[in-house]
Amino acid sequence: MLKGGNIGIEKESLRVDEEGRAAQTKHPFGKDKKISRDFCENQVEIISGVSKGVDGVYEELNAIQRDVRKTLLALPSGREYLWPFSNPPFFSADEEILIAEFDEDQREKNEYRRYLAGKYGKKLMLYSGIHFNYSFTDEFWRTLFSGADKETARTKRDAIYLDLAAKLTKNSWLLVYLFAASPVWDDSFLSPALKGRYASPRCSEIGYWNDFIPLMDYDSPDAYTRKIRGYIDEGKLISAAELYYPVRVKPKGENTLENMEREGIDHIELRMIDLNPLCELGIFKEDIRFLELLIIFLTAAEATTFCERAQIRAVENMKRAAALAEEEIMIENENGTLIHIVTAAAEVLDDMADFYREFDDDRGISANLAYQRRKLEDKSFRYAVRVRDLFGEDYQNKGFALAKRYSEIF
Repeated sequence: MLKGGNIGIEKESLRVDEEGRAAQTKHPFGKDKKISRDFCENQVEIISGVSKGVDGVYEELNAIQRDVRKTLLALPSGREYLWPFSNPPFFSADEEILIAEFDEDQREKNEYRRYLAGKYGKKLMLYSGIHFNYSFTDEFWRTLFSGADKETARTKRDAIYLDLAAKLTKNSWLLVYLFAASPVWDDSFLSPALKGRYASPRCSEIGYWNDFIPLMDYDSPDAYTRKIRGYIDEGKLISAAELYYPVRVKPKGENTLENMEREGIDHIELRMIDLNPLCELGIFKEDIRFLELLIIFLTAAEATTFCERAQIRAVENMKRAAALAEEEIMIENENGTLIHIVTAAAEVLDDMADFYREFDDDRGISANLAYQRRKLEDKSFRYAVRVRDLFGEDYQNKGFALAKRYSEIF
């Protein structure tokens, strides 16, 4: 397990034109499976393959993004750039938010996006972020389940992934606090009265959430999918894809309930990561490494229970962690006690340091944990604070200048 697992990253970014406005052009990358679009026609979604380890996925993500920027700079309609923030640039009306349009053979994708626009509003579709996908290697599973038959091994694998999903959801507040990088925005997106309130609006109560808190069943994949089917039958969700939750378990291939029931769980998806404008790639390698370290640590920890009250608490804690004023953020623990977020985060990092102490030879684990701890001990090192100080004034123009500078780097 300590050798590392399989990592895949999906990174969303809005395209902007030579005026720094949301691009109104069609998706210029054809049917390239590694360069798709998400909800908006101008929202590029870079999809890496599955890599063994952090270095591999980082290099591939960087290579795909270089190709994207090269194409955007050579468009006949004029140069375009990737907007480096999770929050969008200036836009004057909802009509400028173009819903993604796929070919006729993917008509259901168009219908789904029009449904989302009608239910949640177009503005929320402008949020961009990073999804981190993780699975353990076949070698790890073979070693763990040596001698077990296929069905037994699958049942145990599914149980480990579901337990991990519960633990990660419980700790989603930690990742929001450590990675939040979206404290500034244009007034065309959010009210200026909200400025100074959020480190990450998309992860806060004003972010992209279902209009209810989904309560899941982590006992088995069948129990998990049964819950989702129940919400679909009640009309609360149109499909499994509409489950907007910080952590999801997913099957191999298309994300359908049928696939989950037939094949079991293939990987975990983390969805609470902001684009980090301080980094040309949108996420630092140190943070990708920390995600893996946290996953390994939590997998090895004692199995957890995740009752309905604990699930509600986890979502509430995550939304609290998205605030900018850290001195006001209190995290509720399993005993119902409120703890300051810095204290709570330090406790997790301490536990991780204890766990890894005997393994930290040349892997740089202690250095990585020290990097994360610095965000707790030095407020000026916290991403949200740094982004606020750099871009809090004149967000639009400074953001566009940064988008152009990053395009020049490749």
